[in-house]
Amino acid sequence: MSGPRSQDDVRHLSIRVALMATALVAVVYLVVAGAVVAIVTQNLTSQVDSRLTMALYSPHDPDSDGGPGHFEPGGPHPPGGLPILFWAITPDGTVVPSSTSNPALPVDYHSVTSPVTATIGGVDMRLAGAQTNGFYVVVAQSLDTVSQARSTIILAELVIAPILLGAVFFGAVAIGRRVAAPIDLARRRQLEFTADASHELRTPLSVIEAETSLALGRDREAEWYRGAFGRIDRESKRMHRLVDDLLWLARFDATRGLPDGEPVDLGVLAAEAADRFHSVAEARRLSLSLDVPSGSAIVTGPPEWLDRLLGVLLDNACKYSPPGGSVAVSVVRDAGRIRLTVDDSGPGIAPAERELIFDRFHRASDQPGGAGLGLAIGDAIVRATNGRWRIGSSPSGGASMSVSWVPANPAQRSAERTTRPSGAPTA
Repeated sequence: MSGPRSQDDVRHLSIRVALMATALVAVVYLVVAGAVVAIVTQNLTSQVDSRLTMALYSPHDPDSDGGPGHFEPGGPHPPGGLPILFWAITPDGTVVPSSTSNPALPVDYHSVTSPVTATIGGVDMRLAGAQTNGFYVVVAQSLDTVSQARSTIILAELVIAPILLGAVFFGAVAIGRRVAAPIDLARRRQLEFTADASHELRTPLSVIEAETSLALGRDREAEWYRGAFGRIDRESKRMHRLVDDLLWLARFDATRGLPDGEPVDLGVLAAEAADRFHSVAEARRLSLSLDVPSGSAIVTGPPEWLDRLLGVLLDNACKYSPPGGSVAVSVVRDAGRIRLTVDDSGPGIAPAERELIFDRFHRASDQPGGAGLGLAIGDAIVRATNGRWRIGSSPSGGASMSVSWVPANPAQRSAERTTRPSGAPTA
């Protein structure tokens, strides 16, 4: 139930965030669109004002002293054929248009000076006026071009708006889901981790509870108590190992920080781990062999982490190899890298399982005794130390778990590259 609800929560949250982002973009777009319309309108109107001023003050009479342009009633338009209307107001108040097609000039604009906007004959016009040669001249130009340009811009903005807002909305939804997906995955993994940990802890606790209940129920023989305490001891140790693994993984997840690495001789570390597991192998009637290079095999990493990785690999190899089987540990230099390999003679790992063995609490075998955290810890160490896994089959048909690292010594890396056979495969 938590999975679907979590997915629905992520979907609804991403839609809410997308709506908020779209609303914000819409507000910004409206402000910018309004500013663009206002700026374009002002610039075009200023151009009209400049043309009116040029028409008003450009001399048309060669004998003019450079004042306002000479105006002759009924005369031609100013030079250049500008679509500008002229009216001349005589001292007695008579309005003389430059053309009979000029609309009547309202009385309110007979003495206009600075450019103003007015509606004349049902057309929005820009007007300006000045005194010249005994006349008061008023000039005007239609604002149709300004209105057309403004309408074109507004139409373009209206067309662009839904496309832009739609792209923002769906883009925000996609990004929101993509960003939230790792969070949701981490949440689901945490829930699964808690559920699996509870399940693994429940079994030993149930055994301990049952044994103590039986022991307290009535008096029993000393041999029975010895067996009960033995079972409680085994389950307690199992719980102790499980809690240690859980705490290690919890610290790793919380910090994601690699402890200070240092040069570590992987051959020496492998020899120490093999020596530690000799008694385990002997108790299970296994042969444990070790093959390390004569020289150093230095890698960089936390020694305690690499030692724990070796412990995980050797413990699994000893656990799954049948009595009379074999476990082989080797450290070799391979294609410019240092490779650690642990082979066993157990049932091996099916190819379909190789993608899952590093999942927490996943077990590729029904054999009792493990919680499925060992390889999860090993994988965390390998990834944190920039190692590479190679999982295959051992010569005896069991599992072959191999990890390789770049050598810590630059001279060693250079020597290995120069001595590597031509065409040798890389890790």
